[in-house]
Amino acid sequence: MRKKVLVVDDNANNLMLEKDLLEVAGFEVFVAENAADGIAMARKEKPDVILMDVRLPDMRGTEAAGILRQDKETRDIHIIFVTASVMAEGREETKDIPNSGFIGKPINTRTFVKDISQYIK
Repeated sequence: MRKKVLVVDDNANNLMLEKDLLEVAGFEVFVAENAADGIAMARKEKPDVILMDVRLPDMRGTEAAGILRQDKETRDIHIIFVTASVMAEGREETKDIPNSGFIGKPINTRTFVKDISQYIK
């Protein structure tokens, strides 16, 4: 069975790039353009990993992660924050989210799938 990845990003170019890279590598990919849709999709599909932008139009990605962490169905899913907020304050915002990681934008297309794969059981 293929591993499932949920990509939550409001930038259509980033969303499609990440989706394409992951699909070429054999992942089943689901997408959402805002946090609320991402939360709903995570609850429905129960992906192996969630790639979450920090700056989303309806709420911060870290806030969405907090909601997912409170739900017994989604609390153990790895969340990788993929964000342009690579400065210290951006990392600080994500560091207290359990079972999470961080990848800065722009992503390295040559190592992206490998970077994601290390978070999948």
